[in-house]
Amino acid sequence: MKYKLVVVLIVLLVLSLSTAYAGNLLRSGTAGAQELLIPYGSRGTAMGGSVLSSTSGVEAMYWNPAGLASMEGTELMFTHLPYIADIDMNYVGFAKFIDGFGTIGAGVKILTIGDMEETTEQYPDGTGRIFSPSMTVLNLSYAKVMTANVNFGASAVYIHENIFEAQASGVAFDFGFMYDPRWNGLSMGVTIKNYGGQMQFTGNGFNQTANLTTVRGLGAKFDLPSSINFGMGYNFYNEGLNSAMFTGAFQSNNFSQDVWQGGAEYAYDQKYFLRAGYNYSDRENYLYGATFGAGVMLPVGEMDLSLEYTWTQTEVFENNQYFTLKANF
Repeated sequence: MKYKLVVVLIVLLVLSLSTAYAGNLLRSGTAGAQELLIPYGSRGTAMGGSVLSSTSGVEAMYWNPAGLASMEGTELMFTHLPYIADIDMNYVGFAKFIDGFGTIGAGVKILTIGDMEETTEQYPDGTGRIFSPSMTVLNLSYAKVMTANVNFGASAVYIHENIFEAQASGVAFDFGFMYDPRWNGLSMGVTIKNYGGQMQFTGNGFNQTANLTTVRGLGAKFDLPSSINFGMGYNFYNEGLNSAMFTGAFQSNNFSQDVWQGGAEYAYDQKYFLRAGYNYSDRENYLYGATFGAGVMLPVGEMDLSLEYTWTQTEVFENNQYFTLKANF
């Protein structure tokens, strides 16, 4: 009974917030902490980000933390992404199923932007001082099977941005659940992502000296790029060693126009995988489009080792490529 009450409360929360989270062109560019929107893991990215109802393992902590509940044993994952404009993203995480308790997971995502030279009003060509901006996202997740049909999961996310002598920190929360009606291979998922308070830069970088007096300015506060996401999956083919599924998702963004996502996956013997997807938005100059990927799972002793790759079409910048290594034992 208590599980059903929790599910009802989650549904009511999603419905109540959905009216406020419609895609909003006028608010585009007003949210910060955009590193929260960079995914990790190669399966979900290869399927266009449409895996809300079919994700599992460490990767689920980004797409839908409820997917953690379906995994067994312990999983470790590492993802490397040479991102746009010479920015590198690395993620490492783990998840562990604990019998009678649920599944816990944690991870860290780090974006490095490279070296920059400080410039000031007095020295517009550079002062000679070099700094390296970085952005760090830590997540702690928990998921549990609530009923035979429903999984629930949640993540607490800590964000820290460091730009020379200025820093900003914040906390966000993700909530999600999956529903499997056990009917014709259908599944559904819903998530609320990046729900949290505002962030603000502070530090010595805001100091200004005039008439031998140092005054510290205040950075403007900014919101997090929150969204509500709905997804469905259809496992339409299971014959012998072959299986295939379609997935779709709708992302209702609070600070930009909405995004529609679709994907497909073919698996042979649950060891060899081919994937594809597509992202679409009415947003002008939207960066992303088609996605493709592949993966292979190799038994190594008592451990399953997975190697996965994704290619993502990216306008203006070089196309993104994800490299992922997983170990499940």
